[in-house]
Amino acid sequence: MIKPIVAFGDPVLKSEAEEIDQDYEGLDKLISDMWETMYEADGVGLAAPQVGLSIRIFVADGSPFGEGEDGDPDCLNFKRVMINPVIFESSEETSVMEEGCLSIPGIREKVIRPVSIKIEYYNEKWDLIEEELHGIAARIVQHEYDHLDGVMIPDHISPVKRRLLNGKLRDIGLGKIPVGYRMRLPKGKVR
Repeated sequence: MIKPIVAFGDPVLKSEAEEIDQDYEGLDKLISDMWETMYEADGVGLAAPQVGLSIRIFVADGSPFGEGEDGDPDCLNFKRVMINPVIFESSEETSVMEEGCLSIPGIREKVIRPVSIKIEYYNEKWDLIEEELHGIAARIVQHEYDHLDGVMIPDHISPVKRRLLNGKLRDIGLGKIPVGYRMRLPKGKVR
C-alpha cells in the first residue's frame, strides 16, 4: 500500500527514531509498503519517519545511479533494507553533491558528506550485516540515516541559505508545492 510521505514541518521528521526488534508488528508489510511508496514517488531511499513512524528502518535502492556509461559501479544492484543501522566509521575524505528529499519536494541543495562509511545493520531477515559503502551508495545511506536522527538537508546548509529557503519550506508544510505523490502535511491533512 502506498503511504503518504510526511512533509517538512512535521515533528516526526525532527525526532530521533527508536530501535525495533524482530517482534515489531507488521514489519514485513511495512517494508513492502515503504518500497512501494518510494518507487511511486521516484525516490532512491525512504526512511520510516518519512511515512510517519519514528523507528530506525529505511529502504534504499541506488540502482538507477549504477546504470549507463557514467554510472557508479558501487550502485549496481545496490538495494537494501537497513534496520537499526549504526554508522561506525566515516572517511575523512568528503565530497559535495546536490541532494533532494521526498519530504521537501522542489528543494535541492549541495551537501558535504564522507565518501565512504562502514555500517552495521539488520536486514529484513534479521541477519546482522556489516559492510563498507562508497560513493553514491554511501551518500544515499547517510541521507536516510540522517532521517533516523531527525536531520534533514536544511540542517546541512549555512544559516544564511536556510533563511533564504524558509518561504519554500513553509509552503511545503502548507501543501502549496505541487508534487506527484501523496503527502501528509504537518497538521495531519493528506493531499
